[in-house]
Amino acid sequence: MNTIQYIRTGSFLAAVAAVVIWSCNSDSNAKAPTPVAAKAPEILRVDTNALPTDKYGEMVRYGRALMYNTAYYIGPDGVNGRYLGNRMNCNNCHQDGGTKAFSFNLMLSHQQYPQYRAREGKVLTLAERINNCITRPHNGKPLPLDSKEMVAFLAYLRWINTFVPKDQPYQGQHNLAVKLPDRPADPEKGKTLYQEYCARCHGKDGEGQLAGVTYTYPPLWGRFSYQPGSSMHRVIKQAQWLKANMPYDKATWNKPFLTDEEALDIAAFVNNDSLHARPDVKNYDYPYIAEKAIDYDKGPFADTFSAKQHKYGPFQPVISYWEQKGMKASY
Repeated sequence: MNTIQYIRTGSFLAAVAAVVIWSCNSDSNAKAPTPVAAKAPEILRVDTNALPTDKYGEMVRYGRALMYNTAYYIGPDGVNGRYLGNRMNCNNCHQDGGTKAFSFNLMLSHQQYPQYRAREGKVLTLAERINNCITRPHNGKPLPLDSKEMVAFLAYLRWINTFVPKDQPYQGQHNLAVKLPDRPADPEKGKTLYQEYCARCHGKDGEGQLAGVTYTYPPLWGRFSYQPGSSMHRVIKQAQWLKANMPYDKATWNKPFLTDEEALDIAAFVNNDSLHARPDVKNYDYPYIAEKAIDYDKGPFADTFSAKQHKYGPFQPVISYWEQKGMKASY
């Protein structure tokens, strides 16, 4: 008789198999076999040597080039079209072409869409989600759905999805969690930390380092940076990204350089709208306020907390309020 028992551990399923063989001549004193150790989720790697070389492969390669050099191809002076309103690249946030762990990883995106998005309050296709990035962080205009560029993005996302084992979790598909302190994120502390760790690349005024048609290091505020409607404009969301990825030459996901509070403070400073101007945006989304992310600071809200507390925290009272009301607090 073979018996297989599955146990849920953390965020992934670990299979522990024990095989007991019975026979009429079995030794009642025989030892049970040692259970197989649970296997931790992997950090996935994409083999660029496996890039296809056929016509489909040409689109995959162009999609990968668009991820790394978005502004060159479709920026304000793009050689293949002018869709972006700034000179940033997709790779600035989705590092390693969307394949880096804990860096807004995109390797599951092709199989996760269409999906419901609370920010828009409707089910989106993957093409619509791509255009959300073109219009928000890039302050641009949507790509035509049948354009070569849109097809290339979709082909590339399909290709990197082939490196994800089916029905198995992997490390880094979600953001690296941060522990939320019992105090608000502090822009003043963040300013000091920014000047110490971030200004050397992103500039003392957050202007980034422009090199020709794009940036070596992107701007973090100003009219050429991302819109308020972008994920990076949310303090918790940006702090999660910072913890896993910044400073780029010091941090790794499994050995962060910044503490959780430092990451939150830097995100609070970078996203302080009273200090730092951003491109205008008319639509702040979330048509159903009970689905609004708690660190999204544009009202109305489904609770009694101020816009300032939604912006900087402390967030735990907000989370507790939502839980008591039977609502799901997302961030």
